[in-house]
Amino acid sequence: MFNHQTRAPEETASFYGYTPDRAICIIFLSLFSVSTIVHVAQAIAYRTWWWLGTAVLCGVLEILGWSARLWSSFNPGLKDPFAMQLTCTILAPTPLLAANFVILEKLIQRLGTGYSRLSPRAYMILFSTCDVLSLVVQAFGGGLASSAVSNGTDPEKGGHIMLIGVAFQLAVITLYSILGIEFFARYLIGTPIRNHGGDQKRGDLTTNLKLMIAALAFSTICLFIRAEYRVIELEDGWGGRIITTEVYFNVLDGAMITLAIYVVNVFHPGRIFRHTKERRVDGPSYITMS
Repeated sequence: MFNHQTRAPEETASFYGYTPDRAICIIFLSLFSVSTIVHVAQAIAYRTWWWLGTAVLCGVLEILGWSARLWSSFNPGLKDPFAMQLTCTILAPTPLLAANFVILEKLIQRLGTGYSRLSPRAYMILFSTCDVLSLVVQAFGGGLASSAVSNGTDPEKGGHIMLIGVAFQLAVITLYSILGIEFFARYLIGTPIRNHGGDQKRGDLTTNLKLMIAALAFSTICLFIRAEYRVIELEDGWGGRIITTEVYFNVLDGAMITLAIYVVNVFHPGRIFRHTKERRVDGPSYITMS
């Protein structure tokens, strides 16, 4: 990106290695704006205030990121919009992933904690901590890279730190998915985990909960694909083919987050969970390997 490879004259000074497609930027900016407005309305309507700091925050960061890319479409050689989109688009999916953690916690509370290797409380402590840690590392790396861009120096060091943060996030998504799959498999075949003191009662798998599970799975897959792409992109380097090819970013980042955020517009947890009751566990958090 900073090695000024042979390009069309108008792209010679581009920090991207290309000029962002203006129409694509407008499309994604519009999509994220609509989704975010709807998410705010849904959070208010269903009184799911935690949604404002998760899905809504993701939408706001994506709006900022794509606004910056739209700005760059007029002049790809400007430092500020490039640095802005770099930071915002790398951080945006993290709060949406946190929303998925909360959704799984609520599903476990309703279907039966006896089928889960971790208690709902342990899920929140473990994955929320990991999510915040991932966010901090990515933000630090993004800040270093953005500062380097603004100062006209090599952002590679910041990129390496961002890579660590995204790779850690990918590992967290993988662990979260494995534990989630185990929970649903145990629930479906009726084999609870023994000797942990959790609630062994089996909740009803209603149509609404089936829809929520499907939406959660779809959203998680989209976030996994996006994280995998970002890891490969950053490993390839700032001047590599992946980071300097716009279509990869549009499809594997922009489109994946669009799908992930819209599916929870359609199947909003506030609407689905208000029709079901939680099974709360008042005892201590537990982890069992039986």
